Formats: sequence, structure tokens, C-alpha cells
Amino acid sequence: MRSDVTIIGGGPAGLAMALSLDALGLSVTVLERAPHAALADPDFDGREIALTHHSVSALRASGAWARIPAIGVSPLREARVETGRRNRPLTFDTRGRGVDALGYLVSNHLIRRALYQEAVSRSGITLRAGVATRRVRTDRDRVTVLAEGGDIETRLAIAADGRFSDIRRLHGIGAVTHDFHRAMLVCRMAHESPHHHVALQWFDQGQTVALLPVNGSASSLVLTLPPDHIANLRAMERDAFNAEIMARIGNRLGAMRLVSTRHVYPLCAVYAHRFTASRFALIGDAAVGMHPITAHGFNLGLKGQEILTQEIAAGLARHGDPGAAASLRRFEMRHRMATAPLFAATNGIATLYTRDDPPFRHLRAAGLRVADSLAPFKAAVTSMLMDDKKTA
Repeated sequence: MRSDVTIIGGGPAGLAMALSLDALGLSVTVLERAPHAALADPDFDGREIALTHHSVSALRASGAWARIPAIGVSPLREARVETGRRNRPLTFDTRGRGVDALGYLVSNHLIRRALYQEAVSRSGITLRAGVATRRVRTDRDRVTVLAEGGDIETRLAIAADGRFSDIRRLHGIGAVTHDFHRAMLVCRMAHESPHHHVALQWFDQGQTVALLPVNGSASSLVLTLPPDHIANLRAMERDAFNAEIMARIGNRLGAMRLVSTRHVYPLCAVYAHRFTASRFALIGDAAVGMHPITAHGFNLGLKGQEILTQEIAAGLARHGDPGAAASLRRFEMRHRMATAPLFAATNGIATLYTRDDPPFRHLRAAGLRVADSLAPFKAAVTSMLMDDKKTA
């Protein structure tokens, strides 16, 4: 089998990449371990994605946005950051920017389903599901992707198989891994008090809590604790779990009840040593797997595939080759410049705000007070959160 480009990994980053390349007129093959049924109707996995304005524009341009039901899109009108129990919060909003939301919260499974539906509607995209990729073999002018059900000759292979990417490892590319020794429990909780579409990130002693507003009287709970504590909460009987969560967040949303399945994820950030090799590139979490504290992981994944698409288009115009070495070098340079400072800053913030020693508690409380009083700083962070060129 032959294909202009082969993408290993049919998650959101891989499918968005396939749609972008199809728009360039390239033939694309996507290889994914999961079966078609799991891609066509993915289960709720607890994760709510905070999409920036730029990401919404990218999904709209790909055709996937129209496939997400409107009820599944929750506007994020304000974000609050708190530390401790009685400290002044740091707030971000859209006042004076001419828009009604910082961004939009959409469940990960709805994004995945929309991208899949759009991808299978394109004649230039071949999606082979239920297929394991064994390795990628590179020659000077082509790549052979060795996979179950038949190998593929291609001019560029792209790994989009997650932060613990097997293909990255088999291709000899290492990664910086930062294990925070914490786990994250995510689920939906209905509550009696309104959230007013305000998101909360709360660094309390011994725990980190995020409450993300979804449509209706419900929020997505993101609770970070040591892994053994999270395991206990996941297994807890429902009524006891509800009471535990209300106590942990100080009953600020009134009576709460669990209305979804509970999901647990380890907190581990990953940054690949290289994003490219000969006729080979990494995108999404395979390139940069962010700590979720800034909610920018998926947005960076979309930006990464957008940058790679732009460089491939330039390479096609110059050389007629989607895997041209010069194009991949430019992609790596641009994506590293876009991600390295944010990756380092995010890991530093996560470390500062999850340590409970007295100096760290005092430092972050003072930091929030100072930050909230600095209008230029707040404006800059708001622009980053929104990532909207019109308002930045």
C-alpha cells in the first residue's frame, strides 16, 4: 500500500493532522490500535477540554466543529485561581475584549467523535483501525511503516500515539519525563448552587481542585492527590464520595452528587528530545505532554499539527515533497519555540503550587495578591488563555 503521509495514532491530534493534510490534497493513512467502534462512539473519559478561540477556529476550518452538538459547548466566562482557604483570588475575565468567553469547555469524547466523523467522510483519508504498528523503517526518499494487515510505503510518517509513545521510543527518540507523583481523578458532579460559567483552580493544603463549569447545574471535578488517596476515592461508595467531595471543597456549591463515571490519570509531563528525524515527525502528546494545570495540552497539540501542515505545504511548493528535511527542521524550530518556555513554566508553577511547606504556601499567596494587582500581567495571561489573535 502507498500513501503520501502515514499517521500513527488516531486520537484528536492524529485525526486533526489527517484533516489538515487532506486539505492540501495529500493522500493520508491513519493507523490506530483501537477498533472503529471505539473511535466512532468513544466513551466519556472525564476530561473536559478548555478550547481557546484559536483552537475553535481550527476545528471549525477542519469541519469537525459543526459535528459537536451545541449543548456540549460550555462557555468559560471567568477563571479564578485561589490558594488556601481565606486568600484573595486571582481572576481573569473578558471585560473590554468584545467577546463573551475566555474559551469553551467541550468533553474530550465529543471532540474525538467529531474528528472521526469528519475524517471518515473524506475520500483522501484511509483510517485503519484495530491495527498495531510495529515500527517505522526509513530510507533516503521514502518510509516503510510496518503494521498489522500490511505495510505502507509513504514519504512522511507522523507519530501521534500519546505521551508514552511506543513509536517515538522505537525510533530512538528519548524524552524528558517529569513524574509529579500525583494522580488526578476526574468526574462530573451536579450541584445546587449555580456556577455562572466560572472555572476555579484551587490550590488547597494537601490537594489541588479544579471545578470546570459545564452546561446545566454541573461541573467537571478535577481532584489531584497522592495516588493511594485517589484510588480510595475512586472505589468509594457513591453517597460517601459525594460527602467527601463536598467537604473537600468547603460546600461552596451546595449539595453535590456524582453524575458520571470516575476516571483516574497519572500526572506525568513529557517533552521529546527531538520532534523530527529523517522523514519522521512527532505531534500532540508524543511531542509535548503538558501538565494539565494550564489546560493548554490539547491546544498546543492543535497548534503543533497546524505548524507542521504549514511547513509541509511550503515544502510541497518548493520541492514537491511532504517529507522534505528543510520543512521538518523549520517545524521543529517553530514548535520548540512555542512549547519549551510554556512547558518549563508550567512545571515550575505545578511544583510551587502543590508543595505545602510553609514557605511555599506564603509565597504563592503573596504571588496571587501581587499578580491580581498588575493589570498588564493579567491582560497578558488572559490573552494567552484565549489565544485569539483578534484580542491578543
